[in-house]
Amino acid sequence: MDGPVDLAATLRQRGHRVTRPRRAVWDALARADHHPTVEELAAAVTADGVDVDPASVYRALGLFEELGLARVSRLGDGDAGRWEVAHPDEHFHLVCQDCGEVEHHVGSLVAQLTEHLEEGHGFRVTGVELVVTGRCARCATG
Repeated sequence: MDGPVDLAATLRQRGHRVTRPRRAVWDALARADHHPTVEELAAAVTADGVDVDPASVYRALGLFEELGLARVSRLGDGDAGRWEVAHPDEHFHLVCQDCGEVEHHVGSLVAQLTEHLEEGHGFRVTGVELVVTGRCARCATG
């Protein structure tokens, strides 16, 4: 998404109610400094004083994903879904296999791949999830 999102306006425009749990889940997701799991988001929301269970967090995230506000990624083999505020597909994830750090990388690679698939193969791309695993700079030198 470009710029800050007005969650309340977006929900209302699409016919959804603005509830305290939805607002709390959105706030926790928006301030996360990593790609949290549902369980981590539930713990953050509970720490903020909002009584919410993981099922409610799942429902809120599912709605945010449906509205294009959030996205889920599987960043490793057997990894739980990890959530983030939606961003353009030009970003992809670099995942350290040692420490688990996830870094967004911005570049033209995704656009080049999309163009190649559409023009060269007639494949209409609707989304790209690119995850590159390896060792981050800190782990590679440590």
